[in-house]
Amino acid sequence: MAEGLREEVRRRYAEAAQQAEPGCGCGPSCCEPDGFGAARYEPQVLAEVPEAAALASLGCGNPIAVAELREGETVLDLGSGGGIDVILSARRVGPTGKAYGLDMTEEMLELARRNAAEAGVGNVEFLRGYIEDVPLAGASVDVVISNCVINLSTDKPRVVAEMFRVLRPGGRIGISDVVAADELAPEQRAERGSYVGCIAGALSFAEYRTELERAGFVDVRVEPTHEVADGMYGAIVRARKPAG
Repeated sequence: MAEGLREEVRRRYAEAAQQAEPGCGCGPSCCEPDGFGAARYEPQVLAEVPEAAALASLGCGNPIAVAELREGETVLDLGSGGGIDVILSARRVGPTGKAYGLDMTEEMLELARRNAAEAGVGNVEFLRGYIEDVPLAGASVDVVISNCVINLSTDKPRVVAEMFRVLRPGGRIGISDVVAADELAPEQRAERGSYVGCIAGALSFAEYRTELERAGFVDVRVEPTHEVADGMYGAIVRARKPAG
């Protein structure tokens, strides 16, 4: 079942990459319900990235605003898609910093590399792989970001453990994700939307906090920003790896 869902997600995002063509009047975000896509970014932020990067955005927030990036930091974007958040991160960490993008979909990686080249950012690197098995060394990044991707994983404890592993001591996460109201059972979440549509696989607020704390994160905050379905919310997720 897990492999079947992963392949369904891969196909969905491969199609989204192919649809993200500037000038067509519609990208994948046009077909998303309210609360998703490039509309979650301010116009002045979208002006920093190529049109194709914005068209390929399928997220539920703006993790760059959440992460509060600083010059010289190393950032990892889990599920980087068309590269919008990697490009924005690269600009904010500057030439002394670096932004990695990790995605399992070759079509998205190709699109992201073209977008980064068009944007003129050189301090980026896109990696092919799974968010449950990050191809980076432990304690190698300062910040992990993600935009509406962790809810798509069928092994969320592994994803959280990988975030903790790759972060340096004192490092932090700044994530946008879909989160369910605590009173909604998994079957009720599935009634509100599909797994590939970022709804059925969402954790509840309490479950998200529990998973992060179990992995060792501290200062955990999971806060709703907007409703995307009945009892389902776009949310910002912040936490920190202890410095000790």
